[in-house]
Amino acid sequence: MLAITDLVKVYPTGAKALCGVSLSVEEPRVVAIIGSSGAGKSTLIRCINRLVEPTSGKIVLDGIEVTSLSRRKLRLARRRMGMIFQEYNLVERLTVMENVLSGRLGYVGFWRTYRRRYPPEDVAGAFELLERVGIGGYHDTRADALSGGQRQRVGIARALMQRPDLLLVDEPTASLDPKTSRQIMRLLVELAHERGTPAMVNIHDVGLAQSFADRIIGLRDGLIVFDGAADQLTPQVLTDIYGEEDWSTTIRKVEDDEDGAQKPPRKNKGFVREAAAG
Repeated sequence: MLAITDLVKVYPTGAKALCGVSLSVEEPRVVAIIGSSGAGKSTLIRCINRLVEPTSGKIVLDGIEVTSLSRRKLRLARRRMGMIFQEYNLVERLTVMENVLSGRLGYVGFWRTYRRRYPPEDVAGAFELLERVGIGGYHDTRADALSGGQRQRVGIARALMQRPDLLLVDEPTASLDPKTSRQIMRLLVELAHERGTPAMVNIHDVGLAQSFADRIIGLRDGLIVFDGAADQLTPQVLTDIYGEEDWSTTIRKVEDDEDGAQKPPRKNKGFVREAAAG
């Protein structure tokens, strides 16, 4: 589904952010990318959809080599890659519904979008997604009136409106409290499994990665130093990723959340409604 080969990114300053990264994602799984600040996590995520231009290497999504596409063809390819941003990237003065429907911009056309004339099936789909992510009834609320957790749910719904083949998620919990962070990560996991859409999640919190991801990739100085399951994380692995430290209290078994919910099994079709207050 996604194959990255020898990906290199060198910034104009000479800083080398990625040093020949190769990986593949072939199943609808949640892949957490962890590592210190400056390890290359955000650069990797943003190179995949070419928000950051790679210096060299190859990125192939469902048989399409993204790295060789012209600007016009890249715009079409980006419709297949939903992006969820750390800073939400919403239009603050627009309503929740308008922000969610902006996920259809690549399909509907500028003038229909400008006149707010979306196809009825898109509007119905947006209402369904708002219910699914736990903010049904907020469709007429301006984005700047929402809490951080609610804004992130709008960002998730907007990305899913693209009906993407791949979700790219950049620090989705960085500005959220611990409970809301767990709710957002659980929601991402459920949606990825339900829709059969792989998600690559750049995240700082090792505990969240361990609790919710199917697979963890550890970056250090632009290189992959770990690629495996959450239960393979050990103090030595974290030392390889982050450096020498006492990691014994960081490694833990997956535990029940404070609200009693657990990480869903793969291909789980159920849904437990989360409180939208976060």
